[in-house]
Amino acid sequence: MPVQLSWRIIPAPEPIGALTVAVSEAGLCLVGFGAVPERAAAAAERLGADPVEDPAGTEEAAAQLAEYLAGARREFDLPLDWRLTHGTQRTVLQALFAHVPFGATTTYAELAALSGAYEGHGYTAARGVGSIMGSNPIPVVVPCHRVMAAGGLGGFGGGRATKEWLLAHEGVLAPTLF
Repeated sequence: MPVQLSWRIIPAPEPIGALTVAVSEAGLCLVGFGAVPERAAAAAERLGADPVEDPAGTEEAAAQLAEYLAGARREFDLPLDWRLTHGTQRTVLQALFAHVPFGATTTYAELAALSGAYEGHGYTAARGVGSIMGSNPIPVVVPCHRVMAAGGLGGFGGGRATKEWLLAHEGVLAPTLF
Protein backbone atom coordinates (compact mmCIF):
# COMPACT_ATOMS: atom_id res chain seq x y z
CA MET A 1 0.00 0.00 0.00
CA PRO A 2 1.47 3.41 -0.96
CA VAL A 3 2.29 5.95 1.70
CA GLN A 4 -0.23 8.76 2.12
CA LEU A 5 0.38 12.50 2.34
CA SER A 6 -2.59 14.13 4.09
CA TRP A 7 -3.40 17.70 3.15
CA ARG A 8 -6.03 20.37 3.68
CA ILE A 9 -6.62 24.07 3.23
CA ILE A 10 -7.18 26.15 6.36
CA PRO A 11 -8.51 29.71 6.53
CA ALA A 12 -6.13 32.46 7.63
CA PRO A 13 -6.56 36.18 8.25
CA GLU A 14 -5.94 38.62 5.42
CA PRO A 15 -3.53 39.27 3.84
CA ILE A 16 -2.72 35.53 4.09
CA GLY A 17 -6.21 34.29 3.22
CA ALA A 18 -5.51 30.57 3.42
CA LEU A 19 -2.75 28.06 4.11
CA THR A 20 -2.32 24.69 2.45
CA VAL A 21 -0.98 22.19 4.99
CA ALA A 22 0.46 18.73 4.27
CA VAL A 23 1.45 16.06 6.77
CA SER A 24 3.33 12.83 6.04
CA GLU A 25 3.72 9.81 8.30
CA ALA A 26 6.81 11.57 9.73
CA GLY A 27 5.24 14.98 10.39
CA LEU A 28 4.38 18.36 8.92
CA CYS A 29 6.20 18.76 5.61
CA LEU A 30 4.43 21.62 3.83
CA VAL A 31 2.79 24.95 4.60
CA GLY A 32 1.85 26.79 1.42
CA PHE A 33 0.50 30.33 1.24
CA GLY A 34 -2.95 30.32 -0.33
CA ALA A 35 -5.21 27.50 -1.46
CA VAL A 36 -2.61 25.57 -3.45
CA PRO A 37 -3.50 21.86 -3.56
CA GLU A 38 -1.07 21.48 -6.46
CA ARG A 39 1.79 22.18 -4.00
CA ALA A 40 0.56 19.30 -1.82
CA ALA A 41 0.42 17.07 -4.91
CA ALA A 42 3.98 18.07 -5.88
CA ALA A 43 5.21 17.40 -2.32
CA ALA A 44 3.52 14.00 -2.34
CA GLU A 45 5.19 13.13 -5.63
CA ARG A 46 8.63 14.10 -4.29
CA LEU A 47 8.01 11.91 -1.22
CA GLY A 48 6.63 8.98 -3.20
CA ALA A 49 3.23 9.31 -1.54
CA ASP A 50 -0.39 9.59 -2.58
CA PRO A 51 -1.91 13.02 -1.80
CA VAL A 52 -5.22 12.69 0.04
CA GLU A 53 -7.36 15.59 1.23
CA ASP A 54 -7.66 14.49 4.84
CA PRO A 55 -8.83 16.80 7.65
CA ALA A 56 -8.25 14.06 10.25
CA GLY A 57 -4.64 13.47 9.18
CA THR A 58 -3.86 17.18 9.35
CA GLU A 59 -5.92 17.99 12.45
CA GLU A 60 -3.07 18.75 14.87
CA ALA A 61 -1.07 20.83 12.39
CA ALA A 62 -4.18 22.80 11.37
CA ALA A 63 -5.14 23.35 15.03
CA GLN A 64 -1.67 24.64 15.99
CA LEU A 65 -1.50 26.95 12.97
CA ALA A 66 -5.00 28.31 13.75
CA GLU A 67 -3.97 28.89 17.38
CA TYR A 68 -0.83 30.72 16.25
CA LEU A 69 -2.77 32.91 13.81
CA ALA A 70 -5.33 33.71 16.54
CA GLY A 71 -2.58 34.76 18.97
CA ALA A 72 -3.04 31.77 21.30
CA ARG A 73 0.23 29.95 20.45
CA ARG A 74 3.83 31.17 20.29
CA GLU A 75 5.66 27.98 19.40
CA PHE A 76 4.87 24.80 17.53
CA ASP A 77 5.41 21.34 18.96
CA LEU A 78 4.61 19.35 15.85
CA PRO A 79 6.87 16.65 14.46
CA LEU A 80 8.45 18.02 11.28
CA ASP A 81 9.29 16.00 8.20
CA TRP A 82 12.43 17.63 6.77
CA ARG A 83 12.63 15.36 3.67
CA LEU A 84 11.63 18.17 1.28
CA THR A 85 14.85 19.93 2.31
CA HIS A 86 18.44 18.83 1.89
CA GLY A 87 22.06 19.72 2.64
CA THR A 88 22.78 23.35 3.45
CA GLN A 89 19.10 24.24 3.08
CA ARG A 90 18.15 21.78 5.83
CA THR A 91 21.02 22.91 8.08
CA VAL A 92 20.01 26.58 7.81
CA LEU A 93 16.26 25.93 8.24
CA GLN A 94 16.85 23.70 11.27
CA ALA A 95 19.04 26.40 12.85
CA LEU A 96 16.28 28.96 12.22
CA PHE A 97 13.63 26.69 13.75
CA ALA A 98 15.77 25.93 16.81
CA HIS A 99 17.19 29.37 17.57
CA VAL A 100 14.89 32.21 16.45
CA PRO A 101 11.82 32.26 18.70
CA PHE A 102 8.50 34.07 18.47
CA GLY A 103 8.99 37.84 18.59
CA ALA A 104 12.68 37.72 17.65
CA THR A 105 14.35 38.41 14.34
CA THR A 106 17.71 37.74 12.78
CA THR A 107 19.43 38.81 9.58
CA TYR A 108 20.43 36.64 6.64
CA ALA A 109 24.10 37.08 7.61
CA GLU A 110 23.46 36.27 11.29
CA LEU A 111 21.56 33.12 10.36
CA ALA A 112 24.36 32.08 8.02
CA ALA A 113 26.82 32.38 10.91
CA LEU A 114 24.46 30.72 13.40
CA SER A 115 23.93 27.72 11.13
CA GLY A 116 27.65 27.22 10.47
CA ALA A 117 26.76 26.26 6.92
CA TYR A 118 28.70 29.04 5.21
CA GLU A 119 32.08 29.12 6.95
CA GLY A 120 34.47 31.29 4.92
CA HIS A 121 31.91 32.42 2.35
CA GLY A 122 31.83 36.09 3.36
CA TYR A 123 29.14 38.26 1.81
CA THR A 124 27.76 35.42 -0.33
CA ALA A 125 26.56 33.66 2.84
CA ALA A 126 23.72 36.15 3.32
CA ARG A 127 22.67 35.71 -0.31
CA GLY A 128 22.68 31.94 0.11
CA VAL A 129 20.48 32.19 3.19
CA GLY A 130 18.12 34.52 1.35
CA SER A 131 17.72 31.93 -1.38
CA ILE A 132 17.06 29.22 1.20
CA MET A 133 14.38 31.32 2.89
CA GLY A 134 12.60 31.56 -0.48
CA SER A 135 12.59 27.77 -0.80
CA ASN A 136 11.39 26.97 2.74
CA PRO A 137 8.65 24.32 2.41
CA ILE A 138 7.36 24.91 5.96
CA PRO A 139 7.03 28.71 6.39
CA VAL A 140 5.31 30.13 9.48
CA VAL A 141 6.29 27.02 11.50
CA VAL A 142 9.92 27.27 10.32
CA PRO A 143 9.77 31.06 10.66
CA CYS A 144 11.52 32.52 7.61
CA HIS A 145 9.41 35.67 8.14
CA ARG A 146 11.72 36.39 11.11
CA VAL A 147 14.77 36.69 8.84
CA MET A 148 15.49 40.24 7.70
CA ALA A 149 17.84 41.92 5.28
CA ALA A 150 20.57 44.06 6.85
CA GLY A 151 18.80 47.22 5.65
CA GLY A 152 15.12 46.30 5.99
CA LEU A 153 12.52 43.57 5.74
CA GLY A 154 13.95 41.63 2.82
CA GLY A 155 11.86 39.39 0.60
CA PHE A 156 9.28 36.79 1.51
CA GLY A 157 7.62 34.01 -0.45
CA GLY A 158 4.20 34.85 0.98
CA GLY A 159 4.53 38.49 -0.12
CA ARG A 160 5.55 41.62 1.72
CA ALA A 161 2.09 42.23 3.24
CA THR A 162 2.10 38.73 4.73
CA LYS A 163 5.60 39.19 6.17
CA GLU A 164 4.57 42.52 7.69
CA TRP A 165 1.39 40.94 9.15
CA LEU A 166 3.32 38.03 10.70
CA LEU A 167 5.94 40.36 12.21
CA ALA A 168 3.25 42.70 13.58
CA HIS A 169 1.39 39.65 14.93
CA GLU A 170 4.56 38.73 16.86
CA GLY A 171 5.08 42.30 18.11
CA VAL A 172 8.19 42.98 16.00
CA LEU A 173 6.53 45.65 13.81
CA ALA A 174 3.84 48.12 14.74
CA PRO A 175 0.54 47.09 13.13
CA THR A 176 -0.37 49.14 10.09
CA LEU A 177 -3.50 51.24 9.93
CA PHE A 178 -6.01 50.20 7.29
